[in-house]
Amino acid sequence: MVLLVSNGHWEDYSFGNLDQFAETRKEVLEAVLPRLDIREAARIDGKFLIVRGSLNTYKVHLGSSNVLKMPGGRYLCIVPKGKSVAANITLLFEGDQQLSVILSKGMMLADDTKVTDPVIVQQFSQ
Repeated sequence: MVLLVSNGHWEDYSFGNLDQFAETRKEVLEAVLPRLDIREAARIDGKFLIVRGSLNTYKVHLGSSNVLKMPGGRYLCIVPKGKSVAANITLLFEGDQQLSVILSKGMMLADDTKVTDPVIVQQFSQ
């Protein structure tokens, strides 16, 4: 069986309104962000973690963890590979892997000149 999903549904999930889990994640990020090394490069704005790198500014959706490259809002495909850097951060609660993914992406994008994955690096200049 093949499940077809409309582009509108993907966009709603990827960048739409936050559900209750994502709203809680936002509250946790607002509390944790001032204590992180990326605090000067990152901030919460609505449903996104905004990260200012050296190459671009990025918007990480707090629900899906999908990334938009600014300006223009071009989708930046970043798929977690292996154990993330953020997996070593002790959080106040367990069970929200998406929070770990968002933090990991935020840390990586804040230091975007050190990214070596050729698939991601190629997208920085597109």
